[in-house]
Amino acid sequence: MPRKRFTDSDLLNYILDHRLQPGDSLPPLTELQKDLGVNVGKLREQLEVGRALGLVEVRPRTGIRCKPYDFFPAVRLSLLYALSMSENAFAAFTELRNHLEIAFMEEACEQLSAADFAALRSLISIARAKLTNSPSIQIPHEEHRAFHMGLFRYLANPFVISLLEGYWEAYEAVELNTYADLHYWQEAWDYHERILDHLERQEFEAARGAFLEHTDLMRHRQQSAALPLAALLPHPAHHTKE
Repeated sequence: MPRKRFTDSDLLNYILDHRLQPGDSLPPLTELQKDLGVNVGKLREQLEVGRALGLVEVRPRTGIRCKPYDFFPAVRLSLLYALSMSENAFAAFTELRNHLEIAFMEEACEQLSAADFAALRSLISIARAKLTNSPSIQIPHEEHRAFHMGLFRYLANPFVISLLEGYWEAYEAVELNTYADLHYWQEAWDYHERILDHLERQEFEAARGAFLEHTDLMRHRQQSAALPLAALLPHPAHHTKE
């Protein structure tokens, strides 16, 4: 029995109706054309949409295959487009991200182990070392992203995780990861350590309070930094890793 449809894409409906799983192959477009009664040109357009959303992949020898569902490609593509359209988009998305971290912090961090906390403290140590390595001071952006995402590594909600990952893609796109105010970074990592101290003691309300203070620091930083918003849309297949 076909699954309930929420999409008007013939290609995606074919996947749903046939209950195809990640790694399963789809017939060539010429066969799908006969089966679905849709011209090849329309199917090619739907295939490109499916690729941009990370739902299918196309390779020379294996043809069209289903990929595991991932909300992130849709978030990233749409968000980078929004940043190119409006200077206010990053501030609005940052507000959403902040609310998400606060709302899911306790649920996510209750699952962290002693080893996880040790790994997060190691990130703080690495970041501080980079900030004090005069004269070759480095901005600890990779550690910054890894610290925040590490707090939510066990959260079993792919939509929240993808939105949080999207924030860091936007953060890099507007080049906040290149902002070089040493005092800001030192203060930011003081907050990270304070947040982690509270979380390790399961003082979740205090951790949320420290996080809110941290976001105020970020808000003042955004007001003082010029955010370049040109040419933010890379190829849809690009996926920046931590």
